[in-house]
Amino acid sequence: MLDISPVLLLSSGVIFLFVVAILNSRLFVPLLKHMDDRSESIKKDLENAQSNSADVDGMLEEASHVLAEAKKEAAAIRDQAYTEAKEIADAKLANAKEELEAKSLKFTKDLAKETEALRESLVAAMPQFNESLKAKISSI
Repeated sequence: MLDISPVLLLSSGVIFLFVVAILNSRLFVPLLKHMDDRSESIKKDLENAQSNSADVDGMLEEASHVLAEAKKEAAAIRDQAYTEAKEIADAKLANAKEELEAKSLKFTKDLAKETEALRESLVAAMPQFNESLKAKISSI
């Protein structure tokens, strides 16, 4: 019925073991090494991505801090410029008021001098007016 040949069985077993050994050394070991290297590379990339994410968060926080400081500085500069402009405007206004006061005082003094001069000329011309008035009255 079935006749098993021990030589054939033994040679098939040896060939099977030889093929398994060659496949193991040429296919399975490099394939497992590649898979382990790929897993290690993925793990390193994930760690790098997490550290990059932390770096990005730190940079975003730093950028928002810099922006807040810049806004504070801009507000301080704007306030300082407003204060300086107000001081300059107040100084110009005070100077203009002083000039107007001086012109007004000079005008008042000149007016007083002219009034006095007019009064003196009227007083000096008073005898002529009196004579002309007497002449007119006597002619009526």
